[in-house]
Amino acid sequence: MLRKVGTVCVFASLAAVAASAAAPDLPEILTKPGNDVPACVTPGRLMAFLRSRNDELNPRYEAIATQYMRLGEQLGLRWDFAFYQMIVETGALSYWRGTRAGDVKPEQLNFAGLGATGNGVRGESFKDLETGVRAHLEHILLYAGRPVTDPVADRTRKVQHWGVLTSWQKGFNRPLTFADLATRWAPGNRHYGQMMRAVAERFQNDVCRRPDPRPELLQEARNLIAKDASASKVADNTAETGPTRSPGEELAKRAIDEAKAEGSGKRSALGAQPPPVSATVTPPAPYKMLNPPSSNPPPSDETDRSGPATVSANPDSKTATPKSGSTDDTVSAEKSASADKIRTALAGTAAGKTKTTIADTATPPAANQKCRVWTASYGGQKSIIIRSITDQVVNFTVLDVNVGSEAREAAAFIAAYAKNGRVAGEFASQAQALDKAFELCPEG
Repeated sequence: MLRKVGTVCVFASLAAVAASAAAPDLPEILTKPGNDVPACVTPGRLMAFLRSRNDELNPRYEAIATQYMRLGEQLGLRWDFAFYQMIVETGALSYWRGTRAGDVKPEQLNFAGLGATGNGVRGESFKDLETGVRAHLEHILLYAGRPVTDPVADRTRKVQHWGVLTSWQKGFNRPLTFADLATRWAPGNRHYGQMMRAVAERFQNDVCRRPDPRPELLQEARNLIAKDASASKVADNTAETGPTRSPGEELAKRAIDEAKAEGSGKRSALGAQPPPVSATVTPPAPYKMLNPPSSNPPPSDETDRSGPATVSANPDSKTATPKSGSTDDTVSAEKSASADKIRTALAGTAAGKTKTTIADTATPPAANQKCRVWTASYGGQKSIIIRSITDQVVNFTVLDVNVGSEAREAAAFIAAYAKNGRVAGEFASQAQALDKAFELCPEG
């Protein structure tokens, strides 16, 4: 088997724009008249090309070229070069880097190294091949300056929300190309654009000149494109216009949906084992980190990638393992000691009424401190933010609480999960609390 370059690690580089002049000429990212995908680029030929570079291609990738064509046409970008980039990123789907396996594993269906930062960080995983291809293409679309609605990859969501590419894109007064993308996607690899060009030329000079070995794949892609267009037209005719969601509302909806999908048995801790179930305090529902830290956290507009989408002590797990335990006496004592302070922090809200209250403790971390945003729930409709510090990391936990039980539930949570934590604010909904939490902690 011919093993090529595996996952490419990306780091910040202030010289990325300057390096673009040395990159090979590559087409514009977005299609337009004169910048169409060549007619000889078909799913059948692309699959034959893949197998010529990887004679042990896993059957799970049988439909990958069809999906690149289908979704690439849907998004309006040069999906042929996206496919060539996938070959560079994954070593022709061998996921080998030189003589060793790359950090990203085949079963992740991550075709662009999204979230992989090196040193064993595996990056994101996607539920099926179609979603993995869409994640790659949406991230490319972001480079072209096109907004992506509800992206499937957490990395794409973060890059878009933080405006990571905004200042870089302002340096261009022309459409962006794959050569421009290469300098930013992999600023530490001066040959990244040349690698894509070499793959494209090999395909065009060889397989592209041969008869399509599987023309039925082209017809299948066209049928899917027509079906997508029909479904989109129906959706446009029946869609109702609703209010625009804030970033916090989007994150809240996503967190709630994920929690329901994962069930109530999974939980991530801030540094303590869950307290025992008692008659007076119901343990919180599963909670999770929404902006996990990366090994190379991005500044305001330079770094391309972040760390993994989920926190895990075991790479195959979606939840982190608690670090230390706490006894019943400790939980009880700490809960009792903090309850009065929490009632004071929450004072001013009558039972059954909600309002937004920002406490003095709602302060962002110091310049040299990292921060994280979490969600947790006792099943109530109100939300409070609890600020705590664990291992020099500032944690902002958006905790859903029940009306009339705010102080008791906050005290129980702090005693078990957020040692020495303080209430930083009270909100009428989780969406409002998440907006504030990400205002306080915009980076992971």
